[in-house]
Amino acid sequence: MLIAIIRTTILYLIIVLVLRLMGKRQVGQLQPFELVIILMISELAAIPSQDIGIPLLAGLLPVLVLLMLGVAISQISLKSEKARAIICGTPTIVINKGQILEDELRKLRYNLSDLLEQLRVKNIPDLADVEYAILETNGQLSVIPKSFRRPATPEDLQLQVQPETIPYTLIMDGVLQHQNFAKANVTEEWLRNELQKVNITDYKKVLIACIDSHGKFYYQEKQQK
Repeated sequence: MLIAIIRTTILYLIIVLVLRLMGKRQVGQLQPFELVIILMISELAAIPSQDIGIPLLAGLLPVLVLLMLGVAISQISLKSEKARAIICGTPTIVINKGQILEDELRKLRYNLSDLLEQLRVKNIPDLADVEYAILETNGQLSVIPKSFRRPATPEDLQLQVQPETIPYTLIMDGVLQHQNFAKANVTEEWLRNELQKVNITDYKKVLIACIDSHGKFYYQEKQQK
């Protein structure tokens, strides 16, 4: 029993490391070859964890081979446009200048219900508002609304806006995030003064505190147990 637990733990840690090495994309953003590799890795990893008679190395070898195969295919896709088109496919326009391309939908086996559902997910309930819709290689639908339906930008309104920076977390679950102080151009003393203004003397009582791109300070206290 103990051996099975140890083997399963080792396999779990190795699989997590393998998936980290393959990249940070979410499941819905995976290319077909990446999804196949992940499914095969999960199946291969389950075999040695269930059967302790199989040497652990024999179970890990196919996983490592799949990892190297996935990395190699990714590198080929990065270097070659033709290889990327063969391996991952190419984006397909399904709505062109407001017109649904029925032939493309048939080729993709993509029905109208799927198309309308994806438009609603993109907060576009009205098909008449769509100028272009492109089905990406990972299955996501990219939508370009008609110009009169697009949100107005500061450039459209001829407004001058200040450039924004990344918000920085200063306290997370009662722990000071010292590495962010210099980036946010603040000090620990400044932080303590801000907390004292709202009657907080101990930063350990703060769930989260951060400063946004405009220098606005935000905080939330921990719930009292």
